[in-house]
Amino acid sequence: MGQNEKYQQHQAVDGLFNLFTKANHDLTILHNKLDKEFKQIYPDNANPMKLVARIKKIQEEVSSLNEQCRELLAAKQDLIDKARVILVGNRSLLQRLQASTGLPATDDSSDPAYTNFNQIIEEWTVQMKSRTDDEKLESGPEDINHLLFSAILPGN
Repeated sequence: MGQNEKYQQHQAVDGLFNLFTKANHDLTILHNKLDKEFKQIYPDNANPMKLVARIKKIQEEVSSLNEQCRELLAAKQDLIDKARVILVGNRSLLQRLQASTGLPATDDSSDPAYTNFNQIIEEWTVQMKSRTDDEKLESGPEDINHLLFSAILPGN
């Protein structure tokens, strides 16, 4: 490549750079003019430029909240799994202790707390299974919100 060709390429790049610099400058001027005009026309809370900025910020926050909701659901599932293992294990130990001391062992049907615990675990498992099946079809922020709501208030 000769010196002439390098010089022509640099001129082309310089020309492109100058074009982008001018376009950026023009856009900045346009932005400032629109901002000034909108401030005169609209009340502060109805300024379209501020609304667009707020919408962008909300969109960023929604994705963060979505991830936090998923983490919350995973933590709740982990808590339920640990509670199940510990409580069922303790119940089994208690039944063996009762049997070894000659006391009648508490059966599942006569223990309302254990029955309620199993019912709650079953409801949660059904909700999570149905939600997991639904998420395979479509997932989004509304699904996460509904899942959290239904996890807090069963039957919704």
